[in-house]
Amino acid sequence: MGDEKVNIHRGLVGIHFDRTQTTYINGKQGILEYRGYSIHDLAEKSTFEETAYLLLHGNLPNKAQLDEFDKILRSSRKIPSKVLKIIETIKSAHPMDVLRTAVSALSAFDKETDDKSYEATLRKGIRLTAQVPTIVMSHNAIRQNKKPVTPNPELSHAANFLYMLDGSIPPENTTKLMDKDFILHADHGSNASAFAARVCAGTQADLHSAITTGISVLSGPSHGGAAENVMKMVKEVRSPEKAKDYVTNLLRNKERVMGFGHRVYKAEDPRAGHLKEGVEALGKEKGDPGWYEILVAVMDAMKPYQRRGIHVNVDFFAGVIYHLLGIPTDLFVPIFAIGRIPGWTIQVLEQYEHNILLRPLLHYTGEHEKQYISIEKR
Repeated sequence: MGDEKVNIHRGLVGIHFDRTQTTYINGKQGILEYRGYSIHDLAEKSTFEETAYLLLHGNLPNKAQLDEFDKILRSSRKIPSKVLKIIETIKSAHPMDVLRTAVSALSAFDKETDDKSYEATLRKGIRLTAQVPTIVMSHNAIRQNKKPVTPNPELSHAANFLYMLDGSIPPENTTKLMDKDFILHADHGSNASAFAARVCAGTQADLHSAITTGISVLSGPSHGGAAENVMKMVKEVRSPEKAKDYVTNLLRNKERVMGFGHRVYKAEDPRAGHLKEGVEALGKEKGDPGWYEILVAVMDAMKPYQRRGIHVNVDFFAGVIYHLLGIPTDLFVPIFAIGRIPGWTIQVLEQYEHNILLRPLLHYTGEHEKQYISIEKR
């Protein structure tokens, strides 16, 4: 029992535990690629359906392939009535808790739940990609004592999500912005939820179990809650003129400014700029530009900290977009999950391909050879 020297990597910072062909991240230069394609090209030129196909299949689809993939997504949106009854039973719970429970319940109704072959897992991932928005929006209606809006097979993935919010078909520009948001959140390497999903898959658990694990981890405020917290912050700031003092007070008290800094990026998050434009345009369209003006003022107040690698991240703008679209604040994290299903699915598939039980070590620093004392003498 010697005091061997062990290098501890808390949080597994800087540790590569496997190889991937899915997502490339260069934090120093602010680069993000899906399957070798720049996030900038995908955000501006692609659709969520095409990006999901790219992540899941490894290549951009031709028109026939994309049409077939889109057809499967649209036909897979409905969820079993018994799952809706479960949602009804737990409707007062937080939307992330409802989503976690409903995805877990879906495993009982999927004929391929126990089939962990590559093909079956891929099919299940596509079905879950289609079903998760229905879960989120059905719960949102049920908790308001309303009947859930039936998914519309005539609409795209993003348009249908917004349609299920209130039953009205969204305008094209709003749909494009939501579509872009889903693209930007589709995958992001070995973040906490993806790593947890891979740990689960490493035990040879099924996809529904792994996705349920990913949702559970995403629900933690240090991972998925940033957009929600940014919205709370913006409401507290109230006006652009108060932003500098607000930021100064936070930093003086050693508190975080929400939406800034990232575990990986030391340059600006490459996803952030695409949503910045969206906030500005949407605010003007809705006749409510004040939220964007507050965000810009907070960014200006944080400029001195850029030299320390503290830059704005994607969550800084996402929350205000959701707010302007009339989406309840507690649905912000479930929206993150909606976009992330293809990413979690391909991460699980990669784990299955060269599977190994993920079992890191803990370095024991406690006492040794302590004498056991019977309970009568303690």
